[in-house]
Formats: sequence, structure tokens, C-alpha cells
Amino acid sequence: MEYGVSIFPTDYSISPAELAVATEERGFESLWFPEHSHIPLSRTSPWPGGGDLPKQYYDCMDPLVALATAAAVTKKIRLCTGICLIIQRDPIQLAKEVATLDQLSGGRVVLGVGAGWNAEEMADHGTAFDSRFRLMAERVAAIKTIWTESKPEFSGEFVNFEPMMTWPKPVQKPHPPVLIGGGFPHAAKRAIAYGDGWMPIGGRGWDVLETLPRFRQMAAEADRDPDSMPVSIFGSPDDSDTLKSYRDAGVARTVFMLPSADRDEILPLLDQYAASMV
Repeated sequence: MEYGVSIFPTDYSISPAELAVATEERGFESLWFPEHSHIPLSRTSPWPGGGDLPKQYYDCMDPLVALATAAAVTKKIRLCTGICLIIQRDPIQLAKEVATLDQLSGGRVVLGVGAGWNAEEMADHGTAFDSRFRLMAERVAAIKTIWTESKPEFSGEFVNFEPMMTWPKPVQKPHPPVLIGGGFPHAAKRAIAYGDGWMPIGGRGWDVLETLPRFRQMAAEADRDPDSMPVSIFGSPDDSDTLKSYRDAGVARTVFMLPSADRDEILPLLDQYAASMV
């Protein structure tokens, strides 16, 4: 089982570059950045985590720009979005941005995507809340088409473009893995339908491990090889018993969540999490 860390990078937290170096030095496999372009002040949509929306949601940096700085100072660590709000991004431009990062990093990008929960935020991008999941599926398909074809074209309900040429293509073949974030069963079904893995969040009132056998059964029933559908659990505790249970259940990766804090708080936490890896 691999181990990663995730943080909302902000202008008051440890820099993405310094964090990347520190995580790579301690043997972590991956670094994950989420995104919110902005938070409308109306605050109508409830935060799925419950309670008040934490401050870092308002303050987080663009994940792809932050990951580019991390790429420049590291050699091995995987550079991951967790999650990229694909329903708020132009798919042609996003395909180029991710392919560029994959080229510059030597093939280290993982694109974790989701459809989001903040209806007001996505409305400012022209995205309708009710159709966001259909939009996400179509944009994933369009991006993969751009990455893998020399003269891609696409015709869908939301995404349409005539045959074109666009480079660079990603280093990874056939393309960087696209992981689908969210809960069970709906996000798990979406991961099986068009993703390269599933990213559930632990600690939100349900047991991820209890769902794994059913997830793998669903994958097999859809003619997807369960072994080709890795599960990455976000929000893992750092106790060895839980981590051993994840490992023994065949979880591919677990991701520790870091606060948006400065280096004096983050570096000891990285040491603590590194010591708990089993």
C-alpha cells in the first residue's frame, strides 16, 4: 500500500515546493492538492463535512500551478489533484494543462476529479447542478480523447469540437490515471463506468472497508478487472491497526490530510505520519 498526503495550499501554509521536497524525503508516494476557484458568499450549499466551511476552502491556490512548482523540485513523488473540479474547467484547456505537467514532471501526474457540492460556485462557471454528473462523464471522455488521439474530435451533449491538433501529449500511456472521487455507491459506479480508480473519503459516517467487496463485485459485473481499479482512501487516521486493515483489504493508497499550516506545524506531522506507515 502506498501513502500520500493532501493539503489545501494557501499563502499562509507551507509552500507547495517545500512540502513536496519534505514528503519525497520521507518516503511518501504522492502529494495531493484540492481546489475551489472561489466560494460565493451566499453560502447556500451545505458543506458535506458538516458545520461551518473551513477557512482554507476560501483560500486555496490553483492545484495545477502549485503542483508545477512541486514538480520542479522533486524526482519521484506523484503529483495529484484531489479533487479537480472538472465540471468548472474547460476540457480542452485542462487536457493541455495536465499533459504539460505530465511532460514536465516525467510522467508523474494523477488527475483526481469530482463533480463538487457547491451549487453556487459551479453556477458562476455556467454549470448546472442537476446535470453536473453527466457533464463530468463527458469531459473525462473528451480529455482522454485529446490525450490519446493525434486528431481528436468529440460530439456530445455538453462538449463538442471539430477535429484538431493539440500537443503536448502526456508521457504516461495511454494517459495519466483519472480517479473518481466520492462516496458509495454513486461515485463508485462512476469510477467503474469511466474512471481508472476510486477515491472515497473516510470518516464521514460510513465504513469504506465494508464497501470494498461490493465495489469489486460491481467492477467485475461491469467487465472491469477489479485489480485494475485501485482504491485510494482519503482522510486516513495514522494508527497502525487501521492502516494494516486497509493494507490487508487491498487498498492501493491511503492519504493523510494535513492542515493548512506553516512548516513548523507541518514537518512534525509528516514525521508522525511517516512513522505510522506499515
